[in-house]
Amino acid sequence: MTETTSFRLNGTDVSVAHETDETLLHVLRNRLDLYGTRFGCGLEQCGACMVLIDGRPRHACTLPAEAVGGRTVTTIEGLAADPVGKALLQAFDEGQAGQCGYCLSGILISAFALLKGSNRPGRTDIAAALAPHLCRCGAHPRILRAVERAAALTRTGAA
Repeated sequence: MTETTSFRLNGTDVSVAHETDETLLHVLRNRLDLYGTRFGCGLEQCGACMVLIDGRPRHACTLPAEAVGGRTVTTIEGLAADPVGKALLQAFDEGQAGQCGYCLSGILISAFALLKGSNRPGRTDIAAALAPHLCRCGAHPRILRAVERAAALTRTGAA
């Protein structure tokens, strides 16, 4: 059965037709052509599918699309429009924080939510915010440094 869900996506109101059992991840990638949010495990265990729902990180791989009706969804594609997102993208690029990059969209979403709440997170806060994400590349030290750098950029307005 097909239904339509309306929500705010990366600052724009959208209305999308989808099957009743479709996940938000499927709708984002296959109906809205937003490929930055990744499919990893499909079980909410890797974090590759993370998006923001009303400013809070959520797994899109199991979330029914209709659950976002009337809500605000931000994907990796929407981060650059915000100064905090811009700082994160700059810090990750300058610090070469990613290796393969598959997990980075989810990590950036969680880091963005953290920095929107505090521009002075400690290393423990950053590690806790990123704990739900699996990265097999061994880039963790660079990722942690990049989030710290992004926090510094947001404090100085350099981004």
